Amino acid sequence: MRNLICLGIECTAHTFGAALVDSKGKILEEKRDMYTSEHGGIIPWDAAKHHEKIGKEMTFEVLHGKKPDFVAFSQSPGMAPCLVAGMKVAKQVANELNVPLIGVNHIAAHLEIGRLLTKAKDPIFVFTSGANTQIIAHEDKYRIFGETLDVGIGNALDKFGREIGLGFPAGPKIEELAKKGKYIELPYTVKGMDAAFSGIVTEAIKKFKEGAKKEDLCFSLQETLFAMLAEITERALAHCDKKEVLLIGGVAANKRFCEMLDKMCKARKAKFYATPLKYCGDQAAQIGWLGILSYPYVKQEKLSHIDIDPYLRVDQIETPWFI
Repeated sequence: MRNLICLGIECTAHTFGAALVDSKGKILEEKRDMYTSEHGGIIPWDAAKHHEKIGKEMTFEVLHGKKPDFVAFSQSPGMAPCLVAGMKVAKQVANELNVPLIGVNHIAAHLEIGRLLTKAKDPIFVFTSGANTQIIAHEDKYRIFGETLDVGIGNALDKFGREIGLGFPAGPKIEELAKKGKYIELPYTVKGMDAAFSGIVTEAIKKFKEGAKKEDLCFSLQETLFAMLAEITERALAHCDKKEVLLIGGVAANKRFCEMLDKMCKARKAKFYATPLKYCGDQAAQIGWLGILSYPYVKQEKLSHIDIDPYLRVDQIETPWFI
């Protein structure tokens, strides 16, 4: 079979990215640029303007004159203005290159780039990003065994960081401050296989306003939220009888979270994998790779018929490529 090259375009939230990936799993080129703000979190329309401003130029920089066999873009799920901005760029590029365009699921792309780069075969996926927190396993297709009942863990950390003056994104700053902190008791909210984070963040903000130190609250918030997810992950491992855990998404960059999951896995004689730091957050290599996996099974449509689907869940898609 001929080695195909896919141009992947990522555009679900704060990051616009473009990457070239081939069917051997090689990331040939990859660029990204993140919308940031000093005050407040992601403002969708501003992020979309950012994507539209830099998207086409960045994409052609990645191409370096090469012509891919097709283009894949983040079609679902995500912030609608950002998805639309990315889709516009993708359609322009596909039209100019005269190649097919397909849409792929952003969350499935996280799962599959994790499997590719770590060589995990059939793990429990711990997907932790800004908007999403889900414990997923593949049982004929992706099945969600636990998830957040309110906000994603990344957004929970960012909300807390915003309230204590850390700006956006706050996760790396919280991780650094936590190294100097001591534990303060916070609520622990696990309901069956699901977790709720917003009330814990509210309590942490309240304690900050009452005079608690930033360092202590950063440490306590991390310990509490991560312990909740480790508990749910351990139950999913037992229920699905899996022997691997794969951490993916932006929060996978947190070393303390990795340490807690690794310790749990060793106790259960399971293997722990974390997506390499460079690819644990949003980026286009994951879109390009899922494009490669999906392409043989996707019905190609006219550009005018292709649209976004902001609310499509990962457990709603078929996975004919999964081995």
